Amino acid sequence: MAEATRLTGRQVAWVIDLNRCIGCQTCSVACKVLWTQGEGEEPMWWCTVNTKPGLGTPRDWESMGGGYQNGELALGRLPTAEEFGEVWKFNHDEVYASGKGSEAFLHPVGAPPTWGMNWDEDIGAGGYPNAHFFYLPRLCNHCSQPACLEACPNGALYKRTEDGLVLRDEDRCKGEQTCSRACPYKKIYFNAARKVSQHCIGCFPRLEKGVAPACVRQCPGRAVFFGFLYDPKATVHRLVHEWKVALPLHAEWGTEPNVFYIPPLSTPWIREDGSVDESRRRLPTEYLESLFGPRVRDALRTLESEISKRREGNPSELMETLIAYDWKEMLGPFTRDPAELTWS
Repeated sequence: MAEATRLTGRQVAWVIDLNRCIGCQTCSVACKVLWTQGEGEEPMWWCTVNTKPGLGTPRDWESMGGGYQNGELALGRLPTAEEFGEVWKFNHDEVYASGKGSEAFLHPVGAPPTWGMNWDEDIGAGGYPNAHFFYLPRLCNHCSQPACLEACPNGALYKRTEDGLVLRDEDRCKGEQTCSRACPYKKIYFNAARKVSQHCIGCFPRLEKGVAPACVRQCPGRAVFFGFLYDPKATVHRLVHEWKVALPLHAEWGTEPNVFYIPPLSTPWIREDGSVDESRRRLPTEYLESLFGPRVRDALRTLESEISKRREGNPSELMETLIAYDWKEMLGPFTRDPAELTWS
């Protein structure tokens, strides 16, 4: 199945420039408002932006297992609702409907959750003056070798040939959550009210009308590129395959994810006397390597080289691309304005 997708060239991909992500959560909120307003979807965040280093959501997801080991499907464990982060409850009725006016104030009621979508926001690692962190948006990777699809015992998951999205037939889903155990990224949620699993659908109704996904289109920092991965003219193709500065997250898990990241650059290390050590970076390269693999070192060298070239007044096509003067060049064929369309 993955090979067929490559041959037709119809695999969509995201490239997220982590040097431009400001952690504003606009992508998360755009997705939330558009897709997870239904029954049982209150705790779901199909798109999340977590601070790294950090545990993310579900809490400590990188240690839960899944994906492939030595080419064989490896089931991990299910995240709990508490690890995902349950919904906060507030005294809305008292504030807005009791008639108490200014006597009532909004506050949480009942036992508060112990984790949430971005519980450890901005905590990061290190200490003064070398504290460090960066933001990492995460959504379903719509993998070319999706472990969730192979694990589903009911044939509920399938990969579309027209765009490579991994989608779910909820009429076939029995809520067994084997897909969640198989997904090493733990981006599959369980709808306890409807007894089905759910995950990011890649905004496929928008794609079918030539509109980019909400998480992409709404990004105020122009941090996300989108298009067909195997189209040689596509920006995502050039960033991944030509310039090789966009890398998958945890490629060692074997699912061939189609969300790629341009790794974050780092300021130099500050010595105890306040001087700058240009030979050392505040954000440990070893940590980035644990996320994006050994190729991250080459990607960082390429980025730094192209930045230096541009600062010296020389042209750099890569830097011109990453600056993204024209947003339409970031989105391949998905540049239509959703406001101009009639949605049924």
